[in-house]
Amino acid sequence: MSAKRKSKLPRSKSLAVFRFLLLAACLAVFALIVLGGIMRVNEAGGACPDWPTCFGQFTPPAGNSAMLDYLHRALTLFSTIFLLAAAGVSWRMRLNQSWIRKPLIFAVSLLVIQTLLGAGLSLGVYEPGQAWASASHLALSLLVLASTLVATVVSHYVNVVRLPGQSSREEMDRFPELRLTYRSIFSYQSLATLCALFLLLASGAIVAGSQAASSCSGWPLCNGELIPSNPAAWVSLAHRATVLLAGFAVASLLIGAWRTQRTQPPVIVASTAAAVLFFAQALMGAKMTAGFPPYLLALHEATAVAVWGALVIQVTVLGLAGRTTAEEREEAALISGRKGLGRDLLLLTKPIVVALLLVTTYAGMVIGAQALPSFALAFWTLLGGFLAAGGSGAINQYIDRYDDLRMQRTQKRPIPAGRLMPGEGLAFGVGIALASFYLLVATVNLLAALLSLAGIIYYVLIYSIFLKKATVQNIVIGGGAGAIPPLVGWAAATGSLNIPSLLLFAVIFMWTPPHFWALALVRRKDYARAGVPMLPVVRGETETRWQIFLYTLELVALTLLLPLFGLGSSIYLIGAALLGIWLLLAAWKVWKQGGNKLAWKMYRYSSMYLAFLFVVLMVDALLSR
Repeated sequence: MSAKRKSKLPRSKSLAVFRFLLLAACLAVFALIVLGGIMRVNEAGGACPDWPTCFGQFTPPAGNSAMLDYLHRALTLFSTIFLLAAAGVSWRMRLNQSWIRKPLIFAVSLLVIQTLLGAGLSLGVYEPGQAWASASHLALSLLVLASTLVATVVSHYVNVVRLPGQSSREEMDRFPELRLTYRSIFSYQSLATLCALFLLLASGAIVAGSQAASSCSGWPLCNGELIPSNPAAWVSLAHRATVLLAGFAVASLLIGAWRTQRTQPPVIVASTAAAVLFFAQALMGAKMTAGFPPYLLALHEATAVAVWGALVIQVTVLGLAGRTTAEEREEAALISGRKGLGRDLLLLTKPIVVALLLVTTYAGMVIGAQALPSFALAFWTLLGGFLAAGGSGAINQYIDRYDDLRMQRTQKRPIPAGRLMPGEGLAFGVGIALASFYLLVATVNLLAALLSLAGIIYYVLIYSIFLKKATVQNIVIGGGAGAIPPLVGWAAATGSLNIPSLLLFAVIFMWTPPHFWALALVRRKDYARAGVPMLPVVRGETETRWQIFLYTLELVALTLLLPLFGLGSSIYLIGAALLGIWLLLAAWKVWKQGGNKLAWKMYRYSSMYLAFLFVVLMVDALLSR
C-alpha cells in the first residue's frame, strides 16, 4: 500500500493510547541500548552480584558501576511493561495487522532472552566482558528496537473511524491489511545498508568486548602491517572494513534518496538523518581520545543507536510504499538537469534573518570574553549557528508551506512555488540542524551545542507548531527562540553563562514583538488569509500601534539599565541612548500617525537598531578592557 494513500480518517482513542505505549517502549529501549554501551565501555556489567535484586535489595545501590547496572535493569523492566501493555491494547482492539502483532511478539520474546542473559551474568554463569556476550546483548537489543519501531511506524498508517453502532472489533476489521513490499533497487539498497549497519554495531561490540582495539594501533593499517600477525588484530581490521563498507552504503543511500524519493517525505528525511548521524557518530568517535569527557561517550552511543533507528524507520516506510524501480526512475527523471537547487536550499535558511542572528552570536562572544575570539572559534561557532538557524528556518518553511501559499509575501518561497518538494525542504532542514549540534559539540563546547539545540526546539516545536496559530501572544512568547544566539556566543567564548549574558537574551526578547508587529501591520491581510492570529488581525491596527510604542519604550529602558549589571560603560550608554531615541521616534510616529509606510520603516529601522546596539556593545567591551 502506498504511503501517500494513508487514510485521513479520525483516529480512535484506543489507537492513540496504543501508539503512545509503542513510542514509550521505543524510547525506553533506546535508552536501554545507550546505557548498555556505556556499561560495556566502563566494564560495569555484573556490578550487581545477584538477581533480580542488587546486593540483596530492590532500592538503588551505592557506587557508580552498581548504579549503572541497576538502571539498566530498571530500563529493561520499563521496556517490557510498555511492550506488554501495547500488546494487551492491540489484542483488546483486535488489531488484525500482522506487521504490528508479530513484531510485538518478537520484541517481547527477545527481551525475555535478554533478561535471562543478564541474569546469567549476575549469577556467575559466564564472566563479564566476554566478546560473545557483549555482541549478543547488543544484537538482541537492536532487534528489539527494530521490531518496536516497525510496529510503531505501521500503527501510524492505521487510521480508522468507528461508524455508529459499530464495535471496536468491527472498526479494526474494516481496515485493510498493511504489508511491507520491497520491489525497487533503492529498497534493496536500503535493506543492504541496514544489514551492514547491524554488522558494524555488532562487530564494534565484539572489538570492545575482546579488547581487540588495543592490538591494532595506527590507521588504516594495523601496527603498520599489511597483514595482521594475530587474531585480535584481524578482528579489529575486519571492524574497520565494516565501517568503510557501511559508510559507503549510507552515503550512496543519501544520494539515492535525493534522486528517487523526493515525493516520499518520511523516506528522504530518514535517509538524510541517518547519513548525518552516521558521519556525526564517526566524528564523535574521533574526538574520543584519552581523557575524553563522559558526555562524549553517551553521545557517541546514542548517535549510533539513532542511526539504526532512522534506517529501520526508512526501511519500514519504504516497505509500506511498495514502489517499483520504474516508479522511482520516473521520479528521478523529473529532476534531470534541474538548476537553482543550491539557491533554493539557501533561501530555505532565511539568510537575511540568519545574518542578524549571527551578528548577535558574534557579539555574545566578544562581550562575554571581553576580547576578540580566535578565528577558529569564531568560524566554527558562526558556522554552527548558521546551520542551526538555517535548519530551523527550513523546517519552519515546511510547516508553513500551506500558509505560505495564501500569503503574497511568501508565495515565491521554494516550497509553495513548487521549486522544491516539501520532503526536500524538511530533509534539508533536519539534516543541517542535526549537523549544527554535532559540529558545535566537536569544535566548540557542549553548552553552546545544547543552547543551539534548545533554540531549534524552541523555534520549531514551541513557536512554529504550538504557538503561531494558537494565540495572539505568539510573537511575544516565541521571541525567546531568536534571543538564544547571543547566549550561544557567550557560552562558546567562556564555557558558561551568567546574569549579564541573560540580559542579552532579554534585550532581543523585548525587541522581537515591536519588530514583527510592524511587519504584521503591513501584511495584516496576508496573516488574516493564512489564519495566523497576529496582533493587528485580532485586536486591530490602533491597539497594535500602541503596543509597538509601549514595547519599544520598555526595550530602550532595558538597554539603558545594562551598565548597572556590568554590561557596557559610558561609551555604550551614549550609543544606546542615541539609538534608543532614534527607535523611539520611529515607534512614536507609528503610534500617532499610522500607515503602512511608517510601519515598514519601523520594521527596517528596528533591524538596524539591534545590529548597531550589539556593535556598540562589542566596541565598548574591547575599548574598556
